[in-house]
Amino acid sequence: MSKLILPELSYKIMGILFAVHNELGPGYIEKHYQRAVKEQLKQEGMNFNEQVKVPLCKKDSLGCYYIDFVIENRIVLEIKTVPRFSRANILQVLRYLKEAGIELGILATFARRELIYRRILRGYRN
Repeated sequence: MSKLILPELSYKIMGILFAVHNELGPGYIEKHYQRAVKEQLKQEGMNFNEQVKVPLCKKDSLGCYYIDFVIENRIVLEIKTVPRFSRANILQVLRYLKEAGIELGILATFARRELIYRRILRGYRN
């Protein structure tokens, strides 16, 4: 049986995501959910960075990624407005985790009547 990584922090983040979803419901664009999550993170007094720039390739300047949120320097939070997660969504979070040196990511979508989320560990293989 595996040990749950960062349970207290994860539960606090999930509470924020559920609060935002309960307040707004589905139907908005991604940036509106990001703003609402940001406000909830502030209200909870959590330490976070948003739109964290991560280089695409360390050797050559191919471009960069922007992580929606890095919370307490321990969890990557990626917000979507898609009905279901694709393999590309999961791989995106895995890349963020690798580049940021963080073990746990949460992928959440607000596109449905219920909040859909997935915890993703850096070593995850799909």
